[in-house]
Amino acid sequence: MAVYEQTYRRYMGPLTPEWSRFLIIPRHAFRAVFSSKLFIGFYSIFFIPLLVEAILIYLHHNANALGVLRVNIVDLLPIDASFFQTFVDLQAGLSTLVALLVGPPLVSRDLRNNALPLYLCRPFSRTEYVLGKMSVIVILLSGLTWVPQLLLFLFQAYLEGGTWLRDNLWMVSAIFISSFVWILLLALISQTISALVKWRVVASGIMIGLILIPSAFGAFINEVFATRIGNLVSLIALRTNVTSGLFGNFVQSVGRARSDFTGELTQHVLNEPPLWASWTVLFLICAVCLALLSMRLKAYEVVK
Repeated sequence: MAVYEQTYRRYMGPLTPEWSRFLIIPRHAFRAVFSSKLFIGFYSIFFIPLLVEAILIYLHHNANALGVLRVNIVDLLPIDASFFQTFVDLQAGLSTLVALLVGPPLVSRDLRNNALPLYLCRPFSRTEYVLGKMSVIVILLSGLTWVPQLLLFLFQAYLEGGTWLRDNLWMVSAIFISSFVWILLLALISQTISALVKWRVVASGIMIGLILIPSAFGAFINEVFATRIGNLVSLIALRTNVTSGLFGNFVQSVGRARSDFTGELTQHVLNEPPLWASWTVLFLICAVCLALLSMRLKAYEVVK
């Protein structure tokens, strides 16, 4: 506008609270993600195990349905910590596929198009930018893991009664922590790879490699050296150990028969790495991802 008109006035409307400004990123990201009907169908399929879980819980408390189906309640899976851990593990595996689809392009698209300065030139910090990008994955995966699991836990408690709820209330923290730790790890890894690699296909391939290759290498170490220490380099084994510890099903020692060079079978006791070691490795992975994100995400880049 022309300077002489003097018609410019400062915006005097309501301001967005500072704590919620990062939510503008997932709001627009979800609009792009759910614009794909293929993704909606793919995401909906992953709720089938939750439906099966709900049916199993319902059958335990419906004598008429059991009579019609001619099923003995003893033959069904008991609704206990192992039951919920099984479905938590299953949903964690499925959520990994969602993270592979959604996570890699979130940051790489902004870096490829030099859009990061447009974010950071506003009252928007790098921390809020990372939180906004990570919240896309956190919200999507939460709706697939711990949120429905807690609802099914409450469904079981409603059917079973207050005594069961009081005795098993500790499983609420196990369900939430085990699921959220894996979600946070996937969010950090996917955003770090997305910030380092600008091509979506390559970023997805690297993320798959980081999950599968260390697991195969850890299994190789365990087999060759007759140990379980290789589980410390496997993300899948780390998540399994942490989840088992939270649900009270962690087994420290495992016996295994092994053939020596004479052909005779000997019994070996394989000790699983302690839980504190698994937690420490997960913490170090998250710290490395945060350090790489801090180094990579800048408002400007010097090109020599």
